[in-house]
Parts: sequence; structure tokens; C-alpha cells
Amino acid sequence: MILGFLGTGRISSSVIEGIFKSKLKIKKIYISPRNRTIAKKLSKRFKKVTISSNNQQLIDKSDWVFLAVTPKVGNKILKKLNFKTNQKIISFISTINLAKLKKIIRKKAKIVRAIPLPPISIKKGPVPICPPDKQVKSFFNLLGTTIEIKKEKSSINFWATSGMMAPFYELLKVLSDWLVKRGIKRNEAQKYITSLFVALSEDSMNNSKRDLKYLVKDSQTPGGLNEQAVKQLRKSGFFKNLEKSLNGILKRLNKV
Repeated sequence: MILGFLGTGRISSSVIEGIFKSKLKIKKIYISPRNRTIAKKLSKRFKKVTISSNNQQLIDKSDWVFLAVTPKVGNKILKKLNFKTNQKIISFISTINLAKLKKIIRKKAKIVRAIPLPPISIKKGPVPICPPDKQVKSFFNLLGTTIEIKKEKSSINFWATSGMMAPFYELLKVLSDWLVKRGIKRNEAQKYITSLFVALSEDSMNNSKRDLKYLVKDSQTPGGLNEQAVKQLRKSGFFKNLEKSLNGILKRLNKV
């Protein structure tokens, strides 16, 4: 199978890294020259990766094409490109829906929307896809955990939660900075905080069949530190603001 990545940003490079750590049998990967720095690094690192001279050449040579450009760039360049009817197109573009993609592409090619995140580079994390597709599901199951969503309206909720990646890293940064301000070396602070949240994430995943409210309850003792922390954060509106942020992202996605 020959793959083409239109756009060579963080997500494309993460997916490509994951591919070469997986059992996927890939003959060739063509990448666009748009981000020259990342494109050169990928082509030097992986023998099967080739930088295309232009976007149309990439499409002409690929069985599957991954759309990994920003919505602004997508709206500008996709209508100028000629896709193939027998091609599979996987879009990572968050704010261009299926109906609009079909109008832009103008071919009866199979189009699937997907949301891979950077941890796919280490074959970790969920990858929601819409609509369901057996081949795309099998592909992403070798890179993470595929979640098939039948209705695009429902899939938008998953797209919204993907916007919580940067806030999560900001939380880790705030906690690490707090330790550093109290005399802890940065590498030790960051190692502790990141390890702590990896452990908490794994524990929550192992208990994911339970309602998460029980983990919140079980992690507290009467008058304990965790009880104090969660009460203070609730009182300050921290969790309500988190929900407001999600609602804001969802509102934006529903407008497209």
C-alpha cells in the first residue's frame, strides 16, 4: 500500500512514526513539501518516505491520502487538486465536515474523518473515525485504539474533547513549575509529575468500566489532601470552566 500525507505537521509526523513502529506493510509514503524542515527530517529518517515535488504528484501516486492541513489551507488548496475515484481519503481536518469535503473533492472516493493525536507516534491513544470503515479501522488499530462513530453529529463531541490536549499539558506545566519554585530541579519535577499522571491515567483506564465518579470518591479520605484539593477546585469553578471550554469548542465545530 502506498500512502500520501498532504501536510507535514506534528500529526502527520506522529502518524508516520507510529506506522514504522507497527506491523503495517507499507510500500511507500509520499509527503508534501509544505513544511520543508519536518519533511526533510522524515525522509532522512525513513527510507520509504519521499518528498513529493507537488501536492498533485502525491495524490496521483497514493492509494490512501491523508489530509493533514489546517482548515484554512484545506479550503484553499483541496478544490484545485484532482483526486481518484478508487482512492481512500482520510481527513484530519477538524472543521471541514464530510458534506463539505465531498463537494470540494468532487469524486466518489471513500472519505473518512479521523482524529489521531501525537501519542500515536508511540502507538498509544484512541483514534475516532467517522463513518465506520473496516480498512481504516484495521489500520488505526495497529497504531492505537480505533473508535468507530456512525453519525458525524455524534463524532463532533469526540473532536471537541481532543481540544483538551493542550490544557492537559498546561496542567502538567503548572504543577511542575510549582515544584521548581520550591527548589526542586526542573528535570526531577517534570519526571515526577509526568510519571504521576501516567500512573493515574493507567489506573483510570484499568477501571474505565466503572463510573469515574467512584475513582474520584475512592481517591479521597475524610479531611485528606485530595478532598481539600477537589473541594477548592470545585468552589473556584475550575471544573465548570473546563465544561464551558468544551461547550465553546463544540459550538465552533457545529458551525461548520
